[in-house]
Amino acid sequence: MFRVLFNIQALVLLVGVVGMAVGGYPPVREPDPLRDTLAFLALYLGLMGLERLFSRLFPSSFGVVQQLHSQIGRAFRDQQLGYNHALQLGMISGLAEEVFFRGALQSLLVSTLGLGWLGVVIQALIFAAFHPVPDRRAWSYPLFIFIAGLAFGVVYFLTGSLIPGILAHYLNNARGFYQLLDEAKRLERSENG
Repeated sequence: MFRVLFNIQALVLLVGVVGMAVGGYPPVREPDPLRDTLAFLALYLGLMGLERLFSRLFPSSFGVVQQLHSQIGRAFRDQQLGYNHALQLGMISGLAEEVFFRGALQSLLVSTLGLGWLGVVIQALIFAAFHPVPDRRAWSYPLFIFIAGLAFGVVYFLTGSLIPGILAHYLNNARGFYQLLDEAKRLERSENG
């Protein structure tokens, strides 16, 4: 499972890098460490707030999402995956998805095709479509991913830098994978204890 997920993300990264190279889209238009740091913090804290908001607004649907995530965590534990794997998956997925969806796709839609803000919305819709859920009761997850994709896209649109999105995406995914492993460990202890 780890190798499959890692390889899929590596392929997404490769396609994104090639797309950015062919389109001539730079990962950072004008370096500005302060801007990128503030954008990263706003984005990451916004993602955490969005998650809390969704858990309160849509508790039953978000509960189903949590159950689906628990199943993934158990599969990770069954395959002896640990926190190092969580960090690796968090990094490759954050990097790959930002490079592909924002760096290549959004740049194509906004810069080359001239769609402006509509391009930001379209990439967020496609980003959400690439994060399907197998249970219709978890309908809030694609909506959450769409809004997160909009946030990532807006930050890239305004800053011209992939760095805030990559960092926020990485930390958010790594935190999520850590939580999956922790939850699986708690369930394992309660079943055995």
